[in-house]
Amino acid sequence: MTAVLEIAGLQKTYRSRKGVRRALDGFDMVVEAGQVHGFLGPNGSGKTTTLRTLLGLITPNGGRMAILGREVPAHLSEVAGQVGAIVESPQFFGNFTAQDTLSLLAEAGDVRKERVTAVLELVGLRDRAKDRVKTYSLGMKQRLAVASALLKEPKLLILDEPANGLDPGGIREMRSLMRNLAESGMTVVLSSHILGEIQLICDSVTIISAGRRVAAGSVADVLASHTSSGVKVRLEPGVDMRGAVELLRANGAQVTVEHDHFTVGNAGNPAQITRILAEREIYVSELTPTAADLESVFLQLTGTAPVEGRNRQVDQSAVAAPTGGWGQ
Repeated sequence: MTAVLEIAGLQKTYRSRKGVRRALDGFDMVVEAGQVHGFLGPNGSGKTTTLRTLLGLITPNGGRMAILGREVPAHLSEVAGQVGAIVESPQFFGNFTAQDTLSLLAEAGDVRKERVTAVLELVGLRDRAKDRVKTYSLGMKQRLAVASALLKEPKLLILDEPANGLDPGGIREMRSLMRNLAESGMTVVLSSHILGEIQLICDSVTIISAGRRVAAGSVADVLASHTSSGVKVRLEPGVDMRGAVELLRANGAQVTVEHDHFTVGNAGNPAQITRILAEREIYVSELTPTAADLESVFLQLTGTAPVEGRNRQVDQSAVAAPTGGWGQ
């Protein structure tokens, strides 16, 4: 497949009174044509810096970038007309209607007027096109932003948190739109913190942490290479679940309590669970391995899983559990 987007060894540093901060530290990413590609990372990981650098809004300190086979930023003007993008929160004039807003953008970009009607239909704003933008909800403004990015019928669409403010129905509609765009030949790069949606919609992902790539590949391959050590535990009816949880936690287990069961997230040796509980005459009725999902893999790779009794700060990684897991 042809690479629509290539980033190699990208570097960006910021200097301040506190010293030098590496926002990007040799970051790499490749996106193939016709894919929906998820670009994931915790707050402060370098995600937005990467997108802004790619679009010529920030000057990098090193590395190579190419869009549609052309080096950027040197040749950005040659490919800019084939790229649609939303980075961070889009801003619009509140007294303009959506129709006015898109018509002005279309005129400035030499886009035919019929395209305005088409994108309003695509994002579900047809019936509110003549309402002022200041009357729009956050989700409606996000739909307008996506419409503006689609005006030029780009070959590469870059969307930063496109589901921000959307209700569940809107999120599902956005998912269908992204898939339809990819099937029509457009390449979509999607940055989002809604990892369940990314797992459903994306063909491939790149995960960034502390300015470096920590995983890349198809969603299936990334999940397969990071098997879960979690175990779902259900006790016999009438047994005190709280006592069992406290006992396991006292022995070093990471336990998440659900309505009628609990999960041990770092169960390297599940037999330890039954042994520890049985010693206190607490008996297990179900012990089931949990499948790895994109959220658990993301938390593991970026070191951002919650740690009991600790408040993680932005730009700070939590202490990851040993790879062998508890109980070994």
